[in-house]
Amino acid sequence: MSIKGYIHSHESFGTVDGPGVRYVVFMQGCPLRCKYCHNSDTWNMKEAKHMESPEETFKEIMKYKNFIKTGGVTVTGGEPLLQAEFIKELFKLCRKEGIHTTIDTSGYVFNDKVKAALEYTDLVLLDIKSIDPETYFDLTKVELAPTLEFLKYTKEKNIKVWVRHVIVPGITDRDDHLETLAGYISQYPNVEKAELLPYHTLGEHKWEKQGMEYELKGVPSLSKERFENAKEIFRRKGVKL
Repeated sequence: MSIKGYIHSHESFGTVDGPGVRYVVFMQGCPLRCKYCHNSDTWNMKEAKHMESPEETFKEIMKYKNFIKTGGVTVTGGEPLLQAEFIKELFKLCRKEGIHTTIDTSGYVFNDKVKAALEYTDLVLLDIKSIDPETYFDLTKVELAPTLEFLKYTKEKNIKVWVRHVIVPGITDRDDHLETLAGYISQYPNVEKAELLPYHTLGEHKWEKQGMEYELKGVPSLSKERFENAKEIFRRKGVKL
């Protein structure tokens, strides 16, 4: 039986999910329940808008090969590694065509199927919500430990990683937490850089549209001053931005 991917949507000219211009596949389904998720409509796998085989998705990608030749393909979500077998087969096809492959993940799903998919992955965008286990659980409703194990594995296999971290006023915008996270990832030579992302409220309307209460209602966007402060902390720890 052919593998089918539960897919939310496609974006043909992505510019924020890895290097260069990229074809982005948004996978459906996620075990995390992040308080500021801007893709909450991808949580439930049963609500997938498309069911595609790796070959069908790849056929769509190839229509844009000339546009993404300096970039590549990124799978995101949701949590794409819930569907690691699909990703492995899709990335196999990409590799044969010399197309750069990236996974945007929380690192929470970590098993043998994920390890198999990582064999065909050129870059991981690893989203670490917080380095503090209690804060991480409060934000996501899952444990931090699997993500750190995932990161450790990428080091063992020398897989390139960009760490992503959203800075939320009053929650993760704390100098002690930022210093701890920067110090932690500075120990990983395979982490090429950190992408610090200022918190914004753009996902709030999706929650309201779905009839859900947005838990961070009233939390302001991150100020420019605090964003610069966070960047300086990471630079002092020797982490490239």
